[in-house]
Formats: sequence, C-alpha cells, structure tokens
Amino acid sequence: MYILLCGNGTYYTSSTIDLDLRLEQHKAGEGSNHTKKYQPVELVYFEEFELVADAFKREKQVQGWGRKKKEALINSRPDLLVELSKRKTKKDITKS
Repeated sequence: MYILLCGNGTYYTSSTIDLDLRLEQHKAGEGSNHTKKYQPVELVYFEEFELVADAFKREKQVQGWGRKKKEALINSRPDLLVELSKRKTKKDITKS
C-alpha cells in the first residue's frame, strides 16, 4: 500500500505487488488517470504486506480517510490517528 503526493496537492492511495515498477508507471503518466492528470507525483508513504489481500484491505481503509488523517499516517503520528478517528458530536459539528 502506498500514498503519492500529486502535483495539485492531493494524495493518491493504492497498492501494488511491485512498488518500484508502479512508481515508474505513475511518473511516466501510465499509472492512473489521477496521477497522469496531476503530475508530478512523489512517494510519501508505503507499507509492505505479506498477502495482497491485506494490502488491498489497508488501501481501502486509508482511501476512506480524510486529508488530516492521511497526513498523520505519513508523518508517523499515530497519536493523532486516534484523535482524528473519533466521531464528531452534534456539538462539534455546529462549532465548525
């Protein structure tokens, strides 16, 4: 599972069996429509898994996260992951 920072400031999250090859594909504009459109791309985070199914599960989990939570992961801040995972209450939402 890996996260790329795209040229427009967005994060692209995916998984692959061969990270080096996939990065070259993304950089050549052959990886995905998103990374092709928002060049250049930079690898900012990755995790390795023994099983492809586990990598895919983690990919889907991280894809569902907001920007701040992804940045906490990228910046090795597990303490923030817990806080960012808490559901907002009605009171919190009305303060926003």
